[in-house]
Amino acid sequence: MKRLSIFAGTVGGLALAGSATAGLNGLSYDIIGDQLVDPGAPYHYTVRLYAELDAGERLDAVYGNSDIAFNIAMLDGASTYQQALVGGPTSTSINPNLFGAFPSLEWDSYVTIGALYSTDNALQQIGIDWSGFEAGGNVASDNGTWFVTPADAQGEEVNGRVLIGQFTIFQGTGAYDMEFTAGLQGSDANGDTFNGVGSILIGVPAPGALALLGVAGLAGRRRRRG
Repeated sequence: MKRLSIFAGTVGGLALAGSATAGLNGLSYDIIGDQLVDPGAPYHYTVRLYAELDAGERLDAVYGNSDIAFNIAMLDGASTYQQALVGGPTSTSINPNLFGAFPSLEWDSYVTIGALYSTDNALQQIGIDWSGFEAGGNVASDNGTWFVTPADAQGEEVNGRVLIGQFTIFQGTGAYDMEFTAGLQGSDANGDTFNGVGSILIGVPAPGALALLGVAGLAGRRRRRG
């Protein structure tokens, strides 16, 4: 399965009172593949979105509050694929034992911290109305979060990254299809808490270009510090 990481994330310098500013380097995403739900459906592609951290750090919460509004905005007619029958908005709804009967469940759109699927997954969420997202559209919150506790290993960075979402996106008409913005809280290698805001635009080249990029070996991941 081809994976291309070709766009950089950004991170702002916002920090909440009493918290350290170190920790969050930005957001990035990998393009897992295209046409994974249905090769005959309108053009779509699947990405996995990551928080970029330093060695020994962890992520505990992704959130929106009065200072940092969480927002997933679909742009220029784009939408997300949703496995409405057996899927859900978080990784706790993604049961790998159902992939045989419902193959598209593997490519559902959902948020998470660290875990791809429901197995050994301690993720919790509160305060977010997911109805717009589960219809393939936008979701926003200034008083909601999905999180794990500091004792949950799935929040620990692996190769400098923590997974925070998977999205299968039906392409729109613009250069970008989705904008993701959220507050992120975690701790550094010394156990000190950090808070930051991450924002990224998600898009791919025109249909067919993804395969050409893979053949040409043009993929490369970039990170930007705030």
